[in-house]
Amino acid sequence: MTTPQTRVVLRPLATPLPLGFLALALATTVFATVQLGWIPPTEGRVAALTALVATVPLQLTAAVIGFLARDPVAATGMGVLSGTWAVVGLTTVTSPPGTASKGLGVLLIVAGISMFVPASAGISKLVPAAVMALAGIRFLVTGAYELTGSASWKTTAGWVGLALAVLALYAALALELEGARGRTVLPAGRHGPAEAAARGEGSLEPDALAREAGIRPQL
Repeated sequence: MTTPQTRVVLRPLATPLPLGFLALALATTVFATVQLGWIPPTEGRVAALTALVATVPLQLTAAVIGFLARDPVAATGMGVLSGTWAVVGLTTVTSPPGTASKGLGVLLIVAGISMFVPASAGISKLVPAAVMALAGIRFLVTGAYELTGSASWKTTAGWVGLALAVLALYAALALELEGARGRTVLPAGRHGPAEAAARGEGSLEPDALAREAGIRPQL
């Protein structure tokens, strides 16, 4: 008598984080240059279009891939970023140049707090988690400017935005090199389960797979 066997087929998917982080760098950099006064407020329309045409679709794609790859941290973080930049872009493109919006400020405060959820859950990968946490801070500071109209908050938001761009670029490069070469080239701050996964280790036992999303009765 043949013993029944269970076969699990996994779809090979690359990490969506480099794509999402590079898209984040695009939007935050252009908006930061406007906030710092390096380019005139009328160029805010270009920043808005950057968010709507480049950042939003790229991060939305990253969010979908994150869910397919069973990475809730990447999926949630990229989803919140995508939706937030969409509202920021639409508000900017439809408002007079240089104006603040209290409604947008409220949204940014909530979005900033929300970003600490995936950042906290993804702490086993320190650098990606730091990007999400700093994105949350960037939204909080920008939200403070939108609510108050303060020039100090606006300048602070610009500098935080540039710092976020630098960190996002580093994280994207580190993860991209790691995926392309199959080893750590630039430190990404992996530890615990994330470090074991990078070494190809981790539980694939049937008992563990039975508890995976898509197999257990409820998510």
